Amino acid sequence: MGLKASSSLLCLAILLGVSSIVSSVNITRALENYPEFSTMVELLAKTELTPIINKRQTITVLALSNDAIGSISGRPEEELKNILMNHVVLDYYDELKLKALKDKSTLLTTLYQSTGLGQQQNGFLNCSKTNGKIVFGSAVKGAPLTAEYITTVFRNPFNLSVVQISMPIVAPGLGAPVKVPPPPPMTSPPAPSPKKAGATPALGPAEEEDYADAPPGGAPGTAPASAPALIYSEKLPIR
Repeated sequence: MGLKASSSLLCLAILLGVSSIVSSVNITRALENYPEFSTMVELLAKTELTPIINKRQTITVLALSNDAIGSISGRPEEELKNILMNHVVLDYYDELKLKALKDKSTLLTTLYQSTGLGQQQNGFLNCSKTNGKIVFGSAVKGAPLTAEYITTVFRNPFNLSVVQISMPIVAPGLGAPVKVPPPPPMTSPPAPSPKKAGATPALGPAEEEDYADAPPGGAPGTAPASAPALIYSEKLPIR
């Protein structure tokens, strides 16, 4: 019995170890096959947020593409760290869960709120469904909801989800707000090509003169044909 019990405990330990490896959160590994998010991966490492994120068992990262994150990448490191912590939600959300939200707003708790530094709800996010779109913004009163949900990039159900949004969320008090990018210019449809009219032969110089001398509304005048000459024959007497 002792041997069987020890064997069972060993198997259980192995299973738990494998389970923890499979279910562990690793944001770097989740995004390693997506080069369009390489800047965000670098900034999470630079601000030392990567190990903090990886220690969590249930988390959603609101990811920004290289183009979208450019508007905040040059900010001071401490400010950047606070902003990025506001893009880490302490719950699991993927496309199915987000689309199942009702029209009313949902309050999301972020990693920044867990630091105890959050004031006036700047450590919370507001997620709403408006006109069929899912939008995010700071939960601070009056803050705009300008970051749109684009797609779910990675999902390990109930452990890690990486959701792409359109622009950074900078809560009041954490830094200067990011301006909403202007919509792409509208291009007018190409004008239809003109219908080809029947080719009109150009007039020669003589014809142009005749046309110019013609009376208004009439065709160029033509000389009347001369009448055929009458030929009279006289019969001579037969001798």
